Amino acid sequence: MALSECSLEMLQYLKLKSVEELFSDIPASVRTDGLRLPDGLTELELRRELEAMMAVNRTVSQQPTFLGAGVYHHFIPAAVKTIVMRSEFITSYTPYQPEISQGMLQALFEYQSFMTELTGMDAVNCSMYDASTALGEAVLMSYRLSGGKKFLISRAISPEKKLVAQTYARGADIQLTEVGYDPMTGSVDLEDLESKMDPDVSGFYFESPNFFGLIEPGAAEIRNILGAKTMVVGVNPMVLALVKPPADYGADIVVGDAQVFGSSMSLGGPMIGLFGCKMEHVRKMPGRLIGLTVDSDNRRSYCMTLQTREQNIRRGKATSNICSNEALLAVASAAYLSLVGKSGLKDIAAKNIEHAYLLASRIGSLKGFKAPHFKGTHFNEFVVTSEIDPNRIHEELLSNGIHGGFPLGKDFPELKNSVLYATTEMHTKGDHDRLVNALEAVR
Repeated sequence: MALSECSLEMLQYLKLKSVEELFSDIPASVRTDGLRLPDGLTELELRRELEAMMAVNRTVSQQPTFLGAGVYHHFIPAAVKTIVMRSEFITSYTPYQPEISQGMLQALFEYQSFMTELTGMDAVNCSMYDASTALGEAVLMSYRLSGGKKFLISRAISPEKKLVAQTYARGADIQLTEVGYDPMTGSVDLEDLESKMDPDVSGFYFESPNFFGLIEPGAAEIRNILGAKTMVVGVNPMVLALVKPPADYGADIVVGDAQVFGSSMSLGGPMIGLFGCKMEHVRKMPGRLIGLTVDSDNRRSYCMTLQTREQNIRRGKATSNICSNEALLAVASAAYLSLVGKSGLKDIAAKNIEHAYLLASRIGSLKGFKAPHFKGTHFNEFVVTSEIDPNRIHEELLSNGIHGGFPLGKDFPELKNSVLYATTEMHTKGDHDRLVNALEAVR
């Protein structure tokens, strides 16, 4: 390969005879013999090639999907995208001189305000990465609050979320112990919880709605069993438009994912972790907190009241090493909630409950299917059990242009013939008809 004049000059300066000599310290066995890249494309050719690749995919608008399990398809008003695409927001990373970015801080303050109103908590930070990292941080915060080296966690949660929590706990030498669920209702097994309480337990995490879509009926009893221990509640914040907020039944920490407010599924990410707590615990909370104050001229202004991350304060004093967050998606959530309003959010949440009830009833009426599997109040997900192999059902649905639910057998062996289905306001009666007819045809 002919070397440029610049390359020859550099080799001469380094007193080397060739490029090969420059890289002689790297063993030949780990070196490549060059990248076999195709010739460059024009913009038009590139567009055609990418469009051909994209055409292989089927989107939720082309193929109804009933796969929830943590990521949900909700309607997003066009104005939300317009707002977050503004250069004032979309180019804003973490403001390193935050008080200059008053617009961004105000938008984040509004997000925090919406979340505190929904959860009932005194303080909500301006986001974590997702619900899983929020849970991991809650495990660590529970330890900071009580010092206990054991943390109890409900079995009826996402398996991926559980793995993230275990990763967080392992680094802090915290032991995670599962608490079972009632096989009839899918809710927390209160006897099992009580039997696993001991002085070294720092807290307990459960969800409402849980992974099976069930709203927890025993939250008050859980609070009584825990006593002074930390109660951590995981929520789908959309359901809080209709049910009691976690603060009302004594939650110390609330975590969840605000993806349901104005963020698309985006192949599973990015999400937006919700994290809130009581005011008495706020200095132990991870992440950033935007506050309202006045400047030297007595004008209203916004500031970063707390930012206890390791980039801002001494590492030993930091509550989290999450150095960024999901600020842009927090802006999207604030925009979404501003646009739909209180009554609009209630209508959307009610529509989700109605759709789940109607779809579960229709599937449950089919021969060989039981739906919902658990007795209780569901939000927008429910478990369906059948004697037919879930993998076969899934393949049959795909062949009919439908993406089915989440098979539970791998993570919950006791539910090997069960599938978790989700439905939202985005599904029409026609979508439900297609699913029910396709299930009925599986034999």
